[in-house]
Amino acid sequence: MIEFNLEVDASGLLCPLPLLRLKKALMEISSGDVVKVIATDPAAHLDFGVYTDQAGHQIVEFIKHTNTQIFYIRKK
Repeated sequence: MIEFNLEVDASGLLCPLPLLRLKKALMEISSGDVVKVIATDPAAHLDFGVYTDQAGHQIVEFIKHTNTQIFYIRKK
């Protein structure tokens, strides 16, 4: 189990709302902290991947279930 500092449940939200929730959460935590995001939007992994690459954050782990995706993202 990965330790995290903040959890965001973006279940049921479609693009761009999961990404906006992630951005807001990252503003609330310190550098090096981890946010856990739960998303059901099938495109969330694409949005999060592009955003973290551009912003310099790190996807520590990505877990994909049938209808849910769980991301652990470390703030740069």
